[in-house]
Amino acid sequence: MTGTTGNDARRAVRSSYDTVAETYLDTVGGELAHKPLDRALLAALLEQTEDGAPVADLGCGPGHVTGWLAARGARAVGVDLSPGMVALARREHPEAEFREGDLLRLPAADGEFGAAVALYSVIHLEPDELAPAFAEARRVLRPGGRLLVSFHAGTEVRHLDDWWGHPVDVDFRFLLPSAVAGLLETAGFETEATLERAHYPQEPETTRAYVLARRPEA
Repeated sequence: MTGTTGNDARRAVRSSYDTVAETYLDTVGGELAHKPLDRALLAALLEQTEDGAPVADLGCGPGHVTGWLAARGARAVGVDLSPGMVALARREHPEAEFREGDLLRLPAADGEFGAAVALYSVIHLEPDELAPAFAEARRVLRPGGRLLVSFHAGTEVRHLDDWWGHPVDVDFRFLLPSAVAGLLETAGFETEATLERAHYPQEPETTRAYVLARRPEA
């Protein structure tokens, strides 16, 4: 079963994340402590980012990844569709900057960021929204900038109308790594790495996938 589509779907996602914001922070806010591969990939991204260049966290939620990046010296900027999540992120991570915005219309200038991450945020986009979202991510990256995307691997769509005891209306779309890499390349990226891992004990039992892509210099 799936929920609403188009603009209605984004409004439903925004409302759902506003509803679960505090519970989400309590449940997920410390997740990087038990995700060694995620930390390694984020560290590798930072190592390859131009010194002093801002780094975007697209779909930042309560800002825990943005805060992790900022704690390691990055000029981190989190962007999220949910005003409730942005408010929590600003409260929890005053060392970083946070903006309310849509993955399809990012509140950022052309070439503003030296790198970007989109961790489990594109899973709420409809299939025909992925390519425009990746093109928008390319727009805000500098030439040579890298984008790290993570998602649940597969073809399933899971719909939730109850999340941790809160009423919601949100779809989680699993994606094929080859399809994501292809869409990134269509948007003008070069794929540098694609990998998958099994879930960690603290996570829902899904296969996790990562694609690292780079905006070419030319």
